Formats: sequence, C-alpha cells, structure tokens
Amino acid sequence: MTPQQVFGNKLATFLMRVFFGAKFTDLGPFRAIRYDKLLQLNMEDKTYGWTVEMQLKALKQKLAYIEVPVRYKKRIGVSKVSGTVKGTIFAGMKILGWIFKYSFK
Repeated sequence: MTPQQVFGNKLATFLMRVFFGAKFTDLGPFRAIRYDKLLQLNMEDKTYGWTVEMQLKALKQKLAYIEVPVRYKKRIGVSKVSGTVKGTIFAGMKILGWIFKYSFK
C-alpha cells in the first residue's frame, strides 16, 4: 500500500474506533454479506466511500461482523485512486465525510 493509503487506513479505523467502538483495522474492499442484510443497509455511495459506508451502516445496525486479515501485494499498474493526488483527496474526503456524517447522526 502507498504511504497515503496506510495513513488513511489508520486514520479512518482510528476514528471509527473512537466514534463507534469499531474493531476494524482495515478498509479493505473484500466483503461477504447475506443479500437480505445488504439490502437492509440501503447503500448509497457508488464511489470511494462505499467500503466505509458499508462498515458504518453495519455498525449502526449492530450486524455481526468478523475481520479476516488479507495480505496485500504490490499492484500492477497505477491506481486511479491512490495513484493520483486528485484520487487520494477525493477518496479521503468521501471516507472522512461518511465517518463524520454517521458520528453526528
């Protein structure tokens, strides 16, 4: 992961721990969820904030979750998100936006 991804991951999971008592250590995009529970989450974001939105809504609805660590490998090519300043800024704003939106609801 790039330095900005590592920093963003740590910041987001720290804020989720402070505001929601979450035990997440990562915002990784791999998920497994029953279809009825996914529909229950009423997901909105279709871009950078999708993973954190899902995690926050699962916390708010007190859905059971388990985090399974995965190893990252060096990416082939350049990410449109973490590989650009614009992508990094937009992703960071989306992720922090969802965290603060749900912390004050």
